Amino acid sequence: MKLLRFILVLVVIAYAGWLAWPIVSPFLEGASPGAAAMRAGAEAAGGGLPTAVLWIAAAVLYLVAALMLGAGNPRAAIAYFLGFIADAALRLALDSGGSGSDIAARSAEAVGPATSGLGIDPAWLVLAILLVVGVLVVLASRRRRRVRTPGQLTI
Repeated sequence: MKLLRFILVLVVIAYAGWLAWPIVSPFLEGASPGAAAMRAGAEAAGGGLPTAVLWIAAAVLYLVAALMLGAGNPRAAIAYFLGFIADAALRLALDSGGSGSDIAARSAEAVGPATSGLGIDPAWLVLAILLVVGVLVVLASRRRRRVRTPGQLTI
């Protein structure tokens, strides 16, 4: 179970890095926050909440979930699913807005070979994969109670 938890921590950190890269990379080049959001395609969609807020929230919540999972905290699943909700809202907002953002293009490129013959929308496939990872996070973050006889030392 520790190996599964370790692999899940690496997977969640890698996904959070992949998700945050379009927002982080312009800052590494010295761009302003507005230019970074425009370059990432994270401008305000339909006058509502800027998608950059959802984008950053999802990446931060995924990182928090990975750190909590690595520490063995059973609340890691809560942080993961909050990040999942932000990520799903982000993907569906960008998909319905038709803004042609970077996240949609990168997702289509990442899962393109798997969806080429099936006719499945890449956004829904990525969300399904993230949901499966979330179920694995729940399984890996559960505490196992061991039955001890009275007087037995804990290890």
